[in-house]
Amino acid sequence: MHFSNFTMITQRVSLSIAIIAMVNSTQPQDRANVSTEDPLTDPLSNRSRSIKDFSAQAAVYQWSPETQGIIFSSISYGIILTLIPSGYLAGIFRAKQILGAGLLISSLLTLFTPLAADFGVILVIIVRTVQGMAQGMAWTGQFTIWAKWAPPLERSKLTSIAGSGAAFGSFIILCVGGLISQALGWPFIFYIFGSIGCVCCVLWFTVIYDDPMNHPCISVREKEHITSSLAQQVHYTLFPSHGSCRGLQRTVHREIIYLNADSSSPRRSIPIKAMVRCLPLWAIFMGFFSHFWLCTIILTYLPTYISTVLHVNIRDSGVLSSLPFIAASSCTILGGQMADFLLSRNLLSLITVRKLFSSLGLLLPSLCAVALPFVTSSYLATIVLLILIPGTSNFCDSGFIINTLDVAPRYASFLMGISRGFGLTAGIISSTTTGFLISQDSESGWRNVFFLAAAVNMFGLIFYLIFGQAEIQNWAKEKTITRL
Repeated sequence: MHFSNFTMITQRVSLSIAIIAMVNSTQPQDRANVSTEDPLTDPLSNRSRSIKDFSAQAAVYQWSPETQGIIFSSISYGIILTLIPSGYLAGIFRAKQILGAGLLISSLLTLFTPLAADFGVILVIIVRTVQGMAQGMAWTGQFTIWAKWAPPLERSKLTSIAGSGAAFGSFIILCVGGLISQALGWPFIFYIFGSIGCVCCVLWFTVIYDDPMNHPCISVREKEHITSSLAQQVHYTLFPSHGSCRGLQRTVHREIIYLNADSSSPRRSIPIKAMVRCLPLWAIFMGFFSHFWLCTIILTYLPTYISTVLHVNIRDSGVLSSLPFIAASSCTILGGQMADFLLSRNLLSLITVRKLFSSLGLLLPSLCAVALPFVTSSYLATIVLLILIPGTSNFCDSGFIINTLDVAPRYASFLMGISRGFGLTAGIISSTTTGFLISQDSESGWRNVFFLAAAVNMFGLIFYLIFGQAEIQNWAKEKTITRL
């Protein structure tokens, strides 16, 4: 899953890197998507003439900034279209097939993007929208698999390792995307990362299984560990640990294991009304909205901010823009390890861990964002804060981001689809708002952008701290049949 997330984010960001060579790269408004030098400066002066000529043969298109904006946003609209239905389908059909199909479609469409560009901008928009729909299938399908594979005390660690693939992918594409474009031509960005996706699909369909019960190579010890750990979550939720219930717990424990081993396979209705009235779910949704608001600004506008505020050249801007994402990848894994350590040693309760890491993931980047406008005179301080924002934001991966697995594991994929829908909506709004604010006045505009992002983060954090829970909700509990 780490490499599937790596693949999807590189395919999503590829266009942001390639578009500077696809259009007139001397236009100043395109600097937001630049991570390489203008090809006319020929920074690869030691390359052979044949390589330069080969790269120069790539087509150039007359796409206006407005058209580029539509192309960039089309993949987000595609993701939103399939987040909820794909999460529901992943709970009915095999999640392995849903996720694998989404990854394969996205990879094939990445390979097809250069040809689509030759046919016109309309086809590019269509390709990106369908690619977004495919990635929406892949994002949400993961959580149906984790509901059956991730023991509660290892859940933060496993999901954070998988999620760190997105941050690591952002780091890699920002580092090498511009170099590929200059050396071989912009189409090879799509060819290379599309091919990597196809290889990842082969591995996915070969080695991944929906649950440990059907895995042919897993050891009996590991299988029993996973199934008993997952059953234990329901076991203690349904039967509180007090003296009068302990004998009943031991009696029904084995029945619960088998009844919940494949809980998401039967066709079932979604308790929409109960979900709408559930404040712990709304706390998760608000957390996603706040988290994606600031993260989208950093992902989209970081090269622009570095170029305009620090006044560095475009190539250095691309390299510096990649540094926060390697920090984000590291913090994601570190947060997962810390969360599971606290849980396994019984140092903190589950809800305390979720709220602690949600607080770290929303409060720390807000403080860094508020401080940014006041340290613009210091190159080092600005870079450090820009690295800390996405790094500390990813502590949320061990907080509310996996909280749906705690409150409603049987509907985890469906609810993750809704949660990411809230997040993507926030990303669309924040990107539009940021563009409007910095177009009015650069200095005050950036200050307002970061102050507004911090305010949104604080709103989401307070809401989650008040209403967040970690117990399985009544409407999400399995109906168990006991034999005494």
